[in-house]
Amino acid sequence: MMKHLALLIVTLITLTGGPAMAVEEPPFTIVFQSGGIEVRDYPGVIAAEVTVGGDRGAAVNAGFRLLAGYIFGGNTRKQSIAMTAPVVQARGGGETIAMTAPVTQSGGPAAWVVQFIMPKGYTLATLPTPNDARVKLQPLPPTRIAVARFSGLTGDADIQRETAALETFIAQRHLHAAGKPSLARYDPPWTLWFMRRNEIWIPLAP
Repeated sequence: MMKHLALLIVTLITLTGGPAMAVEEPPFTIVFQSGGIEVRDYPGVIAAEVTVGGDRGAAVNAGFRLLAGYIFGGNTRKQSIAMTAPVVQARGGGETIAMTAPVTQSGGPAAWVVQFIMPKGYTLATLPTPNDARVKLQPLPPTRIAVARFSGLTGDADIQRETAALETFIAQRHLHAAGKPSLARYDPPWTLWFMRRNEIWIPLAP
């Protein structure tokens, strides 16, 4: 499965005319920084998202394929939309996770929300409609997010460790979480493990 995802990302890089590191990322302002943890303010953006079932790894692969189909012409205008980073994954169904660009399960198959942030300049009116009804265009309001930055792998133990550290930071600073953790991954799967850039995101109450 990871081999198929790697081949898909190679195709995306070729079509977008540059390496993964050159893709657009959503802008943010750093409000506070302490070691590998930051509090950031993000402006309102639009996300293309899908909800998929299965384990965390299978879900991000399936979600990536669906979203890639949309941005590479699988829409009513057959229009290509630039790839952005990161790919964000969070547990769906209103449950708290051990964390993603990632997951746990309760009472049935796990559901995961996988998102691509649309490039700046697009609105709901100017984005083409997805051909696949599973792809939804979702406006996201301006948000303050607590972020734990880490490199390396994103196995369940890694996600749990970083999520726990971020939750401890939030509690110690007397901040208040306003949503579930999400995992943001910035690099293609062939990137050397110790060079991979990952983040855990937890939205904060105003």
